[in-house]
Amino acid sequence: MSPDEFRRRGHEVIEWIASYMERVADFPVQSRSQPGALRNALPEQPPMYGEPFDAVMNDLDSLIVPGLTHWQSPNFFGYFPANSSGPAILGELLSAGLGVQGMLWSTSPACTELETHMMDWVARMLELPQKFHPNNGGGGVIQDTASSATLCALLAARERVTAKHESGDDPASNLVAYCSNQAHSSIEKAVRIAGIGENNLRMIDVDDTYAMRPDLLEQAIARDRHAGNVPFFVCATIGTTSSNAFDPLPAIGQVAASDEHIWLHVDAAMSGTAAVCPEFRHIHNGLALADSYCFNPHKWMLTNFDCDCFFVADTLNLTKSLSILPEYLRNKATESGAVIDYRDWQIPLGRRFRALKLWMVIRHYGVHGIQQHVRHSVSLAKEFAEWVKADPRFELVIQPELNLVCFCLRIGDDATRQLLNAANASGKVFLTHTVLRDRFVLRMAIGATMTEHHHVKRCWSLLQELA
Repeated sequence: MSPDEFRRRGHEVIEWIASYMERVADFPVQSRSQPGALRNALPEQPPMYGEPFDAVMNDLDSLIVPGLTHWQSPNFFGYFPANSSGPAILGELLSAGLGVQGMLWSTSPACTELETHMMDWVARMLELPQKFHPNNGGGGVIQDTASSATLCALLAARERVTAKHESGDDPASNLVAYCSNQAHSSIEKAVRIAGIGENNLRMIDVDDTYAMRPDLLEQAIARDRHAGNVPFFVCATIGTTSSNAFDPLPAIGQVAASDEHIWLHVDAAMSGTAAVCPEFRHIHNGLALADSYCFNPHKWMLTNFDCDCFFVADTLNLTKSLSILPEYLRNKATESGAVIDYRDWQIPLGRRFRALKLWMVIRHYGVHGIQQHVRHSVSLAKEFAEWVKADPRFELVIQPELNLVCFCLRIGDDATRQLLNAANASGKVFLTHTVLRDRFVLRMAIGATMTEHHHVKRCWSLLQELA
């Protein structure tokens, strides 16, 4: 494709995306596609010769779009917000066009330094504890997801405890990790990958708000110590996936701090963005006791997937566990010690230029614009919760702290499940469910870039009509 053709086709693609953003609310939110529909519509063999670009775009409309669930629809209320926005899309386009590799500072200095600076900006926007700032030995890096951040934190914790352990036994054989039974499934996956094993993951019970109970955590740690095991990792969650519950960080931090071997990681995947607003910053109370922290701008900060901000209090613990330097990566800048090589902060070697889209989002919206988006989402969720409480057929399962509302029909699980299926089948909205205390519960996650009051109101009217 020549530069001239790229220019012409590029304009067409931008126009297609802009048109999609204008009409996305008109599509059925959840795809009506049946299993195998797209595969059956595609030719078995790849084309021997190149095809016209117009033909590709026509197939995009006729084959691909019908098979999509429209995460950017203002009527999408399932799982979690998956924000995209104009400046984020353009930042992603520029990153693809530049096509740089950010594995080393020397492979693209601006890629590394912009990322370091964006992590500083984000730390200031959320007022994270000073221990996570570079001038105090800490620092941040953009991971693809919170799942990768959790795995990196677990590996750093394993490295630290095996270095500290003075016993003649191999401490890696009896390491134990802890989280609540409401924590994200990525923690269980991380302990498998890291060789800890799911049998060495203790899932701590929760209180009536679905937050981890520190007293039970303390008891579990004591039992493991008594059994000769080595407690080494605790994950606290700020906004659980099922109910947006907030583990009590100050108390959990105190339990973790009682043992120098224990690394405290805090997962704030969706809810961390709320801390950009001073009135919601209390969700981070106790964060100064943590060793690492992560949240996803790609869930609520108007930045498209993938973009997870991962901070550590001591970068050396992380790089010791992940750094390998083969001869072909040696260079003067690395050997000088004056630069950051983010390949040492992650699992893969290669790195995308993710900081570019985050930079463009923050510059376009400013802190104030992001605060407005968060406050708007929370306000809509609070109003939706009041509607639920006012209808005697429905029950609010937990009072929403931020932008997730959990509710159900009082007459039982079967009716609630049927309501969910009917609402999603209408194509007008999309919601998801969870199970809390053995009850089938609907989740209304509000925070899409284009969601306004009338979208939320229409969803509630539909649910009332179908109930």
